[in-house]
Amino acid sequence: MSKLRQAAMRMSLAALGLAIACGQALAADLLIAMPNWPSGQAAANIIKYSIQEKFHLDVEVREMGTLIAFAGLDSGEVDIVPEVWLPNFDSLVKKYVDERKTVRLSPRGVQATQGICVTRETADKYGVRDILDLTDPKKSAVFDTDGDGKGEIWIGAQTWTSTDIEKIRAKSYGYAKTMTLLQMPEDVAMAAVDSAVATGQPIVFYCYTPHHVFQLHDIVQLTEPKHDPAKWKVVLPSDDPQWLSKSDAPVAWDASHFSIGFGSAMADRLPKVAAFLSNIDFTPEEITQMSYALQVDRQDPAKFAQDWIAKHEDRLRAWSK
Repeated sequence: MSKLRQAAMRMSLAALGLAIACGQALAADLLIAMPNWPSGQAAANIIKYSIQEKFHLDVEVREMGTLIAFAGLDSGEVDIVPEVWLPNFDSLVKKYVDERKTVRLSPRGVQATQGICVTRETADKYGVRDILDLTDPKKSAVFDTDGDGKGEIWIGAQTWTSTDIEKIRAKSYGYAKTMTLLQMPEDVAMAAVDSAVATGQPIVFYCYTPHHVFQLHDIVQLTEPKHDPAKWKVVLPSDDPQWLSKSDAPVAWDASHFSIGFGSAMADRLPKVAAFLSNIDFTPEEITQMSYALQVDRQDPAKFAQDWIAKHEDRLRAWSK
């Protein structure tokens, strides 16, 4: 090997060592996995700036999907997830919280609902009030915007666990045959709802509360058979490649809620931070305000969080006790 090549190799190794050292030096103390829905983005940033202010730790927020986030919690690479939805993430909670015990959930949660909604005008004008109305070709046809004979329904964003469950529900009820199941980012779907309301066009879509759409428009959730655990057989794609054929859910969602999740390794390392996270008690009204601020007012999540904290120092003090 020539001296020039040896020198070049030494320089490369030195540069690599410096990069690794700098990367380690710049690594944040905590990593929050931020979901891609507005309230989760706002909550992630509120948690970030609250911890930085109260515990003087460097906190990074990084957007990532649920499966990656839970794998990160399990390995210790991720420390916090701001919204762990149940029953959506039941299988993940069973695996990582109950069995592996690498993830913990805050004892405080926010009550929620999930289902399929239409605008009030859609319900009244077209008689679409029950989930099985979507299986009626005449009624489903009112949602046909591309002329293919099938209506369209937004069932969620591509990365959401609820979207896979909505596919199961559509198959189980039968409207997967009469409706095209659309997957798209939530802001695009909500813009379509805004447009439909403004123009008086019928629209049907996956909905959940707390959410600003119920504050912004007159929305009606379709009626469904009451939730029956014996009929709720949900297998997720991460669990089985034949998940859809093995699943069945011809009933309403169970009562839902979400809470903050955090890694057990972080809780053992920073027990005061874990206690702080367990004391956070967002209300449904606050979650709706977060959703409205980011989705409707287009506020930056970080700026919104900083302003929120400045107005709620009393809450931070209570969470720190």
